[in-house]
Amino acid sequence: MFVVLMKNFEKFITLALIVMMLIVVALSTMELGWLLYKDVFNPPLFVLDTAELLEIFGFFLMILIGLELLETMKEYYLHGKIGLHVIIAIALIALGRKIITLDIDKYQPLALIGVGVIIASLVGGYWVIKCADSSK
Repeated sequence: MFVVLMKNFEKFITLALIVMMLIVVALSTMELGWLLYKDVFNPPLFVLDTAELLEIFGFFLMILIGLELLETMKEYYLHGKIGLHVIIAIALIALGRKIITLDIDKYQPLALIGVGVIIASLVGGYWVIKCADSSK
């Protein structure tokens, strides 16, 4: 009885999170559209500077992260488990967003090497998981 109640509670919470994430992704997409419109049609027309491009790319990647999180929550809602490759993919997208918007001059070289090691580790883990899945 208690286990069934907990399972139903988890499903309800997961569904609520999915609905909220849908709203956030939709609003973020509209904001990205507005930002793009504003940046492109303000003088000088059709010219974007580096700061505007970085902001736009950051928004794109943030929306992609939201979509990947939605996929993860959907997987959990439907099957009660989350694939490890999905988690690693989300981490890689988030790191990619961070790198695109990163101001290299503000960080020590060792910190940048650390970010590179993290990326290499995630890519290696993703490759191992994909190879293991394809051999089944």
